[in-house]
Amino acid sequence: MRAQARTLTAVATAMVSVALLAACSAGDAEAKGDRASGKGGSAAAPAATPSATKTPSALLSFPASGLAWKELPGSGGVKYANVRGDLAGSGSYEAFVRFPAGKDNPMHVHSQDLPTVVLKGTFYADIDGKRVQYPAGSYYRLPADKPHLSGCEKGEECLLFQYQDDHFDLVPTKTGQ
Repeated sequence: MRAQARTLTAVATAMVSVALLAACSAGDAEAKGDRASGKGGSAAAPAATPSATKTPSALLSFPASGLAWKELPGSGGVKYANVRGDLAGSGSYEAFVRFPAGKDNPMHVHSQDLPTVVLKGTFYADIDGKRVQYPAGSYYRLPADKPHLSGCEKGEECLLFQYQDDHFDLVPTKTGQ
């Protein structure tokens, strides 16, 4: 019961983190667009409040008990649960990902950056010959086209939250590249 409570707390923390990151990114994009179009206004003009300029979005709610888990084909037991879009489809997505304890990926790349929040277990990435471990509570953003190994350390399965602007891909590369 205690482990489940910790996992739910970590999931809630990740969702808040992702929402904050998305809000910051959207705000940065709007600000850049205003500056580029000359709509920035004068220094004396009050800035518009976010509630006055944005329409509210629909509530997304995914309690852990309601997540629909699917095995990623050809992954050796890696499962995912979509919360927006489809990790295995096309287009943008947000999804929880479960790695079995001790599961390793081969050397590979992704065609776009891959932000990841580690919620449970210890995930790792070997990049440029250096292993970095990411225990629960960690975040990393893997750059596009960066060859690496990754996986879940032995002992406890890994639960991740990942999202991308376009589809997920894992493109195997030759070892040593």
